[in-house]
Amino acid sequence: MSVKRILVVDNEAKMRRILELALRNMGHHVEQAADGVEALGAIERGVFDLVLTDLRMPRMDGIGLLNALRDRKVEVPVIVLTAYGTIETAVTAMKLGAVDYILRPFEMETVELAVRRVLAMQTAQRENQFLKDELSRGWDEFIGISQPMQALYELIRQIAPSRSSVFVVGETGTGKELVARALHRASGRKGLFVPINCAAIPAELLESELFGHTKGAFTGALSERIGKCELSSGGTIFLDEVAEMPLALQAKLLRVLQEGIVERLGANASIAVDLRVIAATNRDPQAAIDAGQLRRDLYFRLNVVRVEVPLLRDRLGDIPLLAEHFLHQHALELGRRTPRLAASAMKQLERYAWPGNVRELENLMERAVVLCRDEEILPEHLPAEIATVADRVKPASPPEPLSDVGTSLSLKTHVESLERQLIEAALQRSDNNKAGAARLLDVSERALWYKVKRYGL
Repeated sequence: MSVKRILVVDNEAKMRRILELALRNMGHHVEQAADGVEALGAIERGVFDLVLTDLRMPRMDGIGLLNALRDRKVEVPVIVLTAYGTIETAVTAMKLGAVDYILRPFEMETVELAVRRVLAMQTAQRENQFLKDELSRGWDEFIGISQPMQALYELIRQIAPSRSSVFVVGETGTGKELVARALHRASGRKGLFVPINCAAIPAELLESELFGHTKGAFTGALSERIGKCELSSGGTIFLDEVAEMPLALQAKLLRVLQEGIVERLGANASIAVDLRVIAATNRDPQAAIDAGQLRRDLYFRLNVVRVEVPLLRDRLGDIPLLAEHFLHQHALELGRRTPRLAASAMKQLERYAWPGNVRELENLMERAVVLCRDEEILPEHLPAEIATVADRVKPASPPEPLSDVGTSLSLKTHVESLERQLIEAALQRSDNNKAGAARLLDVSERALWYKVKRYGL
């Protein structure tokens, strides 16, 4: 068990000292307080993992201390020490939040056992809460709980254990490399994950980057070099923007994939490699094939399993989670408190078209953290283009004007029909996220829940 900070509260100095020595022998850091008043002062100065307190003390007793902790919303486990004659008081203490009590006089082994049990329980609760938080925000390195993202997570889990090549398609900024990394981690392959951006490396250097070279293979080859294909053997190689690779090099890559061997430039010997290939492009692969920029046979070899990464505008319900994550991340980097995102600013984010997808949202949140000097990010902290009509997602169109109102002229009937249609549109837009739909409709989440139940949606 890691070192914990424990506060011992007792009006008897000898008892405080005995408990301190025992807890220090367990490896913990211990502080003392003579009564509840001193204990509150210590708690205001620092954070404790556990409090051991007597019940009968001058100025502020144990019950008073528990009440004060509850009023101040201080969440710390408390073990109370009580004599036989105060069992009823101990029960009261438990009702006020104490996690355990020990009857006096006691054996020190009893105290040690209770401390270990409470600290272990506290650790388990924190771990469970961490897992719940992780599950509530996404999976692996992804942030998002929308239906498109849930489908993506399930697909990754299904295909990760195989050696099949994967072709990842998605617009710029959607997170194609995150998909590749998640596939590698879930695959169980022991080798390295090696990414290479085919568009960022000059064509004359890309061949050496992929396959390696021997010393003297060409001008400037002053030493032997291991290529990325050889380096990723037993692991995963990620070829980003594969359609930008020269056609001659695509043919060599196809041979490597088909035969499982690599030849370094200038070498006569072949090297066997165990490759799992994941390729990606932000373009339409068929359009690249038609334009003569991607070999059809290479595409068929890579496209064993196709993964399409959802666009941010197709999962608007994930924007609050993503925005909060990026705000916290960049505030932490700047050493600042994480600012809140005002509801009016959030509404603008949810109506924007996001041509740059998640990467654009991250950059925008970083900008907001830098510009915001208060604790709340307002619409004025966002770029002007966020509010322009041209870049917004078009709001759900209201129903066409009624040319035939039928036999009923009941205003209530027609208003309810319109209300139902708008709620359905908002739920669809927010990917059935009630909080996001409520913001789009400009109503409280409680009011939306009531309407959803009323209309049976």
